[in-house]
Amino acid sequence: MNVEQIMQLLNQNTNKKIDAHSLITGVTDDSRNVKEGYVFVAVRGYQVDGHDFIEEAVEKGASVVVSEEKVEHDGVVCLETDNGRKALGQIASAFYGNPSEDKIVIGVTGTNGKTTTSHMIKHLCEKNGYSCGMFGTIDYVVNDKVVPGIQTTPSAPLLQKLLAESKDDVVVMEVSSHGLAQYRLEGVTFDFAVFTNLYKDHLDYHDSMDSYFEAKSKLFHMLKPGGKSIINTDDAWGEKLANRLEQEGTSMCKVGHHLENEMIVQEINTDDFSACIQYNGEERNVRSPLQGTHNVYNTLEAYGVGLQLGFSFSDMENALQSLPGIRGRFELYEFENGPTVVIDYAHTADSIEHVLDTARQQGAASLTHVFGFRGDRDVSKRGEMIGASSIRSDHYILTLDDLNTAGYEEMVSTLEDLQKEYGDSKGRIIPDRTLAIEEAIMNSGAEDWVVITGKGHENYQQDYHYPVKSDKEMVEDMKRKSKSAKKDMMA
Repeated sequence: MNVEQIMQLLNQNTNKKIDAHSLITGVTDDSRNVKEGYVFVAVRGYQVDGHDFIEEAVEKGASVVVSEEKVEHDGVVCLETDNGRKALGQIASAFYGNPSEDKIVIGVTGTNGKTTTSHMIKHLCEKNGYSCGMFGTIDYVVNDKVVPGIQTTPSAPLLQKLLAESKDDVVVMEVSSHGLAQYRLEGVTFDFAVFTNLYKDHLDYHDSMDSYFEAKSKLFHMLKPGGKSIINTDDAWGEKLANRLEQEGTSMCKVGHHLENEMIVQEINTDDFSACIQYNGEERNVRSPLQGTHNVYNTLEAYGVGLQLGFSFSDMENALQSLPGIRGRFELYEFENGPTVVIDYAHTADSIEHVLDTARQQGAASLTHVFGFRGDRDVSKRGEMIGASSIRSDHYILTLDDLNTAGYEEMVSTLEDLQKEYGDSKGRIIPDRTLAIEEAIMNSGAEDWVVITGKGHENYQQDYHYPVKSDKEMVEDMKRKSKSAKKDMMA
């Protein structure tokens, strides 16, 4: 059921012709948010079924109910749809006037690199005269104001509302596979769509890599007329996507080693994390402002978007020199006469490999890795994560991440089982995350590195031995104590 059909049905069920605003005062799938004149869309969730709350929505003044079951209520327009999530997105887009059509919208999807690439694109746009909003994992930015983000891709009503409120020239969105599969982006049209890579993740939700890939691929069929895709073809799934889009006639800028690409990667230098590329028959050198080979690709794709917007290579190079650090993405902390500590959001085997390889390339004499696994989340990647850490680190400590609905004892037992099955003598278990971090830093010297992955910018969900809220707070607290101890010794 599309917007036109929904509005047609609304008109058939009332005595006067209406548009999306004359009868409807709001759109929601949460009965707690219903007010007089709202459309309530009953969505079947994974823990809660919206159909159980139709009565409550009607009592609160809903004027329209859209559901996947036939319902009737006096004085209420009741419509039936075969896909409540899709209808929610379409109605929300119509209610807010299809706001994505009025601005340049850039979607970035992939397993790793969405946040970094999005921040680079935003920075490039702002340095080249565009105002730029962003929706992503860390937070949402609308009209230069930060709105705390709940999830990478907001719910359809919230996303459309924020887009309508935005006066920004450009909006950059991190687009998650969950958001695409759950139709949160229904009604949004994109000028550019970026594919970074695809690695094993979220298979508790998508069941298979093919299913995960198909969910990601939806973004590239949501382009405006004349829209363009920027694809990393050095990733096998990116190459598969590019081949498919080519057959469909989609305009693309392909990034990678293939000679037929628009942006040909000739060589990557891991000393300064730069790439020698060929574009339009000319050789260029593009240097990433962030460490890591993976960030070279993120930088190249950000350049790919910038080139489509008319930015020059020199303008982009100058702009990225002032790129600020990105919270929870290879954040560096130097301890005086102690180790270099890295905090990173990496939570897949591949992203762990990237982060640990980068630390090693920077000259780590000894490398200690602290990480864990989220309760009730993709269990298929856990063994590979331990394997990646064991190969690349000198020591690793398994600790707790978010428990979610898993119990403490259950998760500790899980860590023990995983260490027995996949681990080796390099690894040990310290369940308390703050004690694990303390142990790693206290036992590392001046030439050593400690890499803490999994949480990145996020706050802890449970309490630990030390009363801190995040990996960052724990590391900064240890730095303060270290400096204070040195001053006391010198006094």
